[in-house]
Amino acid sequence: MNFSQFGSDNGTTVIYFHGAPGAPEECAIFDFYAKEHGLRLICFDRFSGDDSIVGEMYYQLLAQEISKQAAGKQVDIIGFSIGAFVALQTCRYLGNGVRNLHLISAAAPLDAGGFLENMAGKRVFQLAKTAPVLFILLSYWQGLLALLFPNVLVRLLFAGAAGGDKALSVDPAFQSGIIKVLRSCFIGRVQGYVRDIRAYVQPWKETLSGINVNTHIWHGADDNWSPVAMAEYLASAIPGCVSIEIFNGLSHYSCLYRAAPEICRRLGAA
Repeated sequence: MNFSQFGSDNGTTVIYFHGAPGAPEECAIFDFYAKEHGLRLICFDRFSGDDSIVGEMYYQLLAQEISKQAAGKQVDIIGFSIGAFVALQTCRYLGNGVRNLHLISAAAPLDAGGFLENMAGKRVFQLAKTAPVLFILLSYWQGLLALLFPNVLVRLLFAGAAGGDKALSVDPAFQSGIIKVLRSCFIGRVQGYVRDIRAYVQPWKETLSGINVNTHIWHGADDNWSPVAMAEYLASAIPGCVSIEIFNGLSHYSCLYRAAPEICRRLGAA
């Protein structure tokens, strides 16, 4: 599986799971801080892989790829948004190979409560659950927008931006970066994106009881993509959860920007 590397060439290995929508370019947020603290960040290009590999085989494949990069040593893992869901599932196949798991703006299982009603992506997830063909068509339409009118796609995605995401969504540097992420996600990789979303909307709350790795949760109090109730649920359902940090005034991506330097500082000092 292809991957992108950020930070130091020979530092402590950290695996980053990007969101959905998302892409390895998302991990560039960590680059400066990773170099500062001697971390080698690897982000697998999940959506470019064989999209016929689904379910437990998918998580096993990711675990195998991580083990290759770890070369017998423990790794730290960071998961953002729906990437946090994939990270949690993958950790189940890594045994004692994970030192710390950091979940940022994490999406909790929909079967664990009435979260869906308060999620900005409610209609997308409903389609993925009940009308998969329409969901796939919607995803290809988003891909067309990413190719031809990326600014329109950004405006649509952030139309309901809350908290700190409001300021981010109109920041030229953020817009440039998120356009790169969306293009990489949707152009030629739609089926990989579809795989992650369709897996996410299936029941998976029962898998959390097996997560014993030291887990740290970072979340924005104003997150309307992954409502803060999701963070609170994950903290209660993951046996290995050791900390939860809720940032007032921050939402989904603004939490990612706030958490990145602090996570790198902690991992560099460990």
